[in-house]
Amino acid sequence: MKKPILVVVRLLLSSSLFAAPEAWRNGERVPLWPEGKIPHFQEHQIGEMTDEAGGYPLKPKEGFDAAAHRMPYLEWFAAPTNANGGCMILISGGGYQNCCDVGLIKFWRDELTKIGFQCVNLVYRTPRAKGLPCHQSAWEDGQRAVRLVRRDAKKRGFDPEKIGVIGMSAGGHLTCLLATISQTPAYDKVDDVDETPCHINWAIPNAPAYNTLNGSKGDQSVKDGVSVVPSINPVFTVDAKTCPMCFHHGGNDPWSPNGSTLLYRELRKRGIPAELHLYADKPHGAHGFERALEFIRQMNFDGKLSKNEELHEHRFYPGDTIRTEKEMLWPKGKMPDADICHPFDPYLVWFVPEKLKTKAIQVIVPGGGYWMCNFNGEGTPVAHYLNGKGMTAVVVMYRCPRPDGKPKHQIAWEDAQRAVRLVRSEAPARGLDPDRIGIMGFSAGGHLTLMTATNAKTPAYEPVDAIDQISCKLQWACPIYPAYSLTDGADQPNQTGGNDDSAVLVPEFSFDEDTPPMCFVHGDADGWAAMNSVKCWEKLRMMGRQSDLHTLAKRGHCFQMRAAPGTGSYTWMDRIWDFLSRKRLNK
Repeated sequence: MKKPILVVVRLLLSSSLFAAPEAWRNGERVPLWPEGKIPHFQEHQIGEMTDEAGGYPLKPKEGFDAAAHRMPYLEWFAAPTNANGGCMILISGGGYQNCCDVGLIKFWRDELTKIGFQCVNLVYRTPRAKGLPCHQSAWEDGQRAVRLVRRDAKKRGFDPEKIGVIGMSAGGHLTCLLATISQTPAYDKVDDVDETPCHINWAIPNAPAYNTLNGSKGDQSVKDGVSVVPSINPVFTVDAKTCPMCFHHGGNDPWSPNGSTLLYRELRKRGIPAELHLYADKPHGAHGFERALEFIRQMNFDGKLSKNEELHEHRFYPGDTIRTEKEMLWPKGKMPDADICHPFDPYLVWFVPEKLKTKAIQVIVPGGGYWMCNFNGEGTPVAHYLNGKGMTAVVVMYRCPRPDGKPKHQIAWEDAQRAVRLVRSEAPARGLDPDRIGIMGFSAGGHLTLMTATNAKTPAYEPVDAIDQISCKLQWACPIYPAYSLTDGADQPNQTGGNDDSAVLVPEFSFDEDTPPMCFVHGDADGWAAMNSVKCWEKLRMMGRQSDLHTLAKRGHCFQMRAAPGTGSYTWMDRIWDFLSRKRLNK
């Protein structure tokens, strides 16, 4: 895309999503550089945001004097009344052509100040330097800004080791640069300030542009992960000073969401806590700010997460009376593979809301390593949450333990396919939609969810009655911390964390044209690695299936069992409901 169009698009996004009056900017402005010592000074560049400069350099405001605004600066906002000891540096996007996210900066300032952060706006030089990488001037200004912020930390009342950065688009790319290569000087020392370290303590990149090799020159990388195998921009160096990060990216972003997934994978290789939030169908823009706040709380960057809260037992409880109905899965004497199973008759439990608000149905398959079925821990709580939303839920008590002489999932898969067919057959009589059925599963149930969602055309068993002539195709799937999905962890925790390129999806998944969109939620510290979900998401993206993915920092297997209020592991079901709502699957 041509650069002038890029500027206009970014301006439209900024003004439409986060409108802000011009008069809001009243912070204390501190120049980044001593007079006459700006590295790589170029006279076509300014240090100013578009609320004052206009669309410079395309449409500068009448009377704007570029020569008087050469100096990039920090804009310190009012100190919070409830200071938590941290500071957030805010960075606008604009394709490195201008700093256009005026409304977004105001929004971030207002929201982060409310929870106790000192906020400061970094206004770096734009447009792009001539004869240098597109990010060079901004990177120099960014490293200098972090040094100045750290130098003044005690004077301004915050901890010099509690400095976070949040940025959007080109600002998201700059955020990634500051997070990953703080040990590489962007410029030669100009004064004593440059002896101050420029590492940051956490980073929140929103829709980072230019993170892939295809986009490294400052252009869109729209086809990364679709028609080509993506690779990361080599400018990034993840090292001992790289900080925890929380990525946010729309699945429909022309600046490829693989720019976030690839850098997330590099963090995983080194065990650096991180979150990755990918939003189906969302365009270029800042999405999921509430997820960023949950990340901050989970990592205790706001200093307010107590050990007691960390151990909080979390369950969903319905606000109305729940009606349950038990139903056997197979006709008597016709269950397949009955001779290799322990004596157990699988069944469904229908959870029926008092007031039906949607005709959609959520099938739930609990986990348990294919040794048992965790009905109370992973079935009932989710059913209660959905009933509270007016949705019907069906928990499948499939056969366990694993059968002798067959794949670990075989008889469970038979039960899951039968369950979908049985639910579809009964839907009309219950006032429900037979073409609006999804499946959700946990751990082994997550693996079973993927088996059922990707193999609708492959019968797991020979038909036993007329119900088996009904399709078991699904309209969505929600694998929650799925296990056994990669070849390095096909029957155990992932040997390499799922990070090795040789760890690929297991062959029993058959992703095809009937595979539905999915929403993944996974603990970032899970032994059954988050890469089980990430690599499935990447596969779906290559197929054109717009899906959601959310990883949760420092959270392990069964993350939802103990969750602190205000963290993603406490609100994880809301991510599922958001996905269903955006896809209009719960209407």
